[in-house]
Amino acid sequence: MSQLAFTLRINEDHYYLEVYIDPFNKRIRVDDYRGNLNQVLSKAEDLVKQNQAEKLIIKGRKEDTIGFFEWGLQPEAMVDHYFLGSDAYFYSKYYSADRKKNDHWITEDGIIKSIYQLNKTETKTLPPKEYELIRLDESHASMLSGLYRQVFQIYPTPLNDPDYIIKTMKDGTIYYAYCHQGEIVSAASAEINDFYKNAELTDCATLPEHRKYGLMKMILKELEGELKRRGIFCAYSIARSLSFGMNAVLYQLGYAYRGRLMNNVYIYDKLENMNMWVKNLSSC
Repeated sequence: MSQLAFTLRINEDHYYLEVYIDPFNKRIRVDDYRGNLNQVLSKAEDLVKQNQAEKLIIKGRKEDTIGFFEWGLQPEAMVDHYFLGSDAYFYSKYYSADRKKNDHWITEDGIIKSIYQLNKTETKTLPPKEYELIRLDESHASMLSGLYRQVFQIYPTPLNDPDYIIKTMKDGTIYYAYCHQGEIVSAASAEINDFYKNAELTDCATLPEHRKYGLMKMILKELEGELKRRGIFCAYSIARSLSFGMNAVLYQLGYAYRGRLMNNVYIYDKLENMNMWVKNLSSC
């Protein structure tokens, strides 16, 4: 990945803006803002133009809905209790006709309908004893990057780079994985927002030959336990809308569907829609 994303924090007299510049995925994402909403949105659109982005995403507050509508943004998804107990709404605006088109929306609606018909009864199964669940540290970065290289042809962040994984660990991201015969075969992470007390469960990957044992469910449960021990109860995950398996895992773990981010990131082999799933860890 030649164009690395980065976070920009802008402090002006009448507003504050924390924005994620994402050249690879041709998008700008506002992660936080305060102050004059019109000036916030004006600056965000300036950044869209400067970076030739095709999509703007803003994690907004409900009370600002009318202001977002006036600037042409529409809600696509939400996360319950994201802002220290208050809900976050993901508002989006598109800047190219192609970015607004999608041929898979109806198919993905059908996938969600099918998933909500699944049995949520939990079966207490454990993987064979040859599989070991561990928390990863910096010494595992090279092996972990190898897993992501095998699973994903394209990924929205450079997880095929061990140095990038080490950086995320230093920034507070937690990784758990299953090892088999000394190799990492399944992994996921929790990207923690300590200020707003929420976490995104992400970077889920399992080698195809090891997908029959429910490893991902066990990893996500372990991550949830770690979050609860830290007093973080808002957990969310964004899954490929065309992936029945990953969406089904989240549903069966008690996550609730909260919308779809259209043409959000480049993953696997194309630009894809992503489903939002949310869970209140304080109720389980």
